[in-house]
Amino acid sequence: MALSHQLKNFDVFLSFRGEDTRRGFVSHLHKALTQQGIQTFIDDNLHRGENITEELLKTIENSSASIIVFSKNYASSSWCLDELAKIIECTKKVLPVFYQVPPSEIRKQTGDFGEVLTKLEKRIKDKTKVQRWREALTNAANISGWDYKDRYLYSTTYSCLLIF
Repeated sequence: MALSHQLKNFDVFLSFRGEDTRRGFVSHLHKALTQQGIQTFIDDNLHRGENITEELLKTIENSSASIIVFSKNYASSSWCLDELAKIIECTKKVLPVFYQVPPSEIRKQTGDFGEVLTKLEKRIKDKTKVQRWREALTNAANISGWDYKDRYLYSTTYSCLLIF
């Protein structure tokens, strides 16, 4: 991770599954937030690995708020789930956005979302970690957020700005 990320506190930490949302919703959201002067962390230049880095965990801790963009494949990434667990642990202002996935599927870990999570769990030996992820998913899905629909892209993006 770049040294500048280690030293900087952010207003917002964006958690999302890149393959689902990076080039659409998240890029628009990030642009809208930064245009409003909101210092927003997005993981464009992070070195990928199996485990989340201490620097990224510190970035989450030092951010004032987090926006979690849940999508169909969010639960296929242990990285995303580790971010989520840390975000929920920090108990700061959290805004979930349900991107083309019903909040109830995340809350109950059912449907397509649940299937993706189950596939990941089969590869994970640490059952305590899996339980932590499941609890974080339930807790996050119980927070009032936005249920994203395609036609509401811009209104959702700009509504997010209102929380800051």
